[in-house]
Amino acid sequence: MGIAGDRVKMLIKKGAEANLYLEERYGRKVVMKRRLSKAYRLLELDMDIRTQRTLHEPQLMHRAKEAGVPTPTIFMVDVVDANIIMEYVEGKQVKQILNDLPPSERLRLCRHIGVLIGRLHNSGIIHGDLTTSNMILTSAGKVFFVDFGLGEFSKELEVQGVDLHLMKRALQSTHFRYAKECFEAVTEGYAETVGKENTKSVLEKVQEIEKRGRYIAERKEEE
Repeated sequence: MGIAGDRVKMLIKKGAEANLYLEERYGRKVVMKRRLSKAYRLLELDMDIRTQRTLHEPQLMHRAKEAGVPTPTIFMVDVVDANIIMEYVEGKQVKQILNDLPPSERLRLCRHIGVLIGRLHNSGIIHGDLTTSNMILTSAGKVFFVDFGLGEFSKELEVQGVDLHLMKRALQSTHFRYAKECFEAVTEGYAETVGKENTKSVLEKVQEIEKRGRYIAERKEEE
């Protein structure tokens, strides 16, 4: 099954929800995102979930693009087989290069990432997996956000806080030497877009989420 003419060239990412394959179509590189069937789910429920996520993700990416956040162009959506064919963005994951940048460049990039996150939130878009693995820096200096598979449309403070909390955790785990200064730069860029008061509210929510996590961890240690 699949879209006619599929020629899977290379598995480039194996995920819990979907696999990414690099293909060549009409003389250009593209990425096929293939959502995986889950054997533990009832067949009808599994099909419904994969269908909804296959439809939902391109909508989020399109809205993000309209909000001024670069995302890969969607070329084709195959609802039957839960596949999305999209642009292959030439560049490097921010995860791969952030630690090696000169300090001023690193902070400038983080500030710009904060601006882009702010644009998402202003438009009611939650990415759902904000990590430096899901950001691609091109040779032209453009940052693309990818993998909106866990995203949603919402302007709720709680989910905005979760989004920024994920970003903070990603910096702490992968870029721990620069995590504090990088997150501060992210929040500065974020404030440029959403305003200081809104940023303060979201950061208070981030702190609340962190306290919840510590409380749960402490309770587990006591058990």
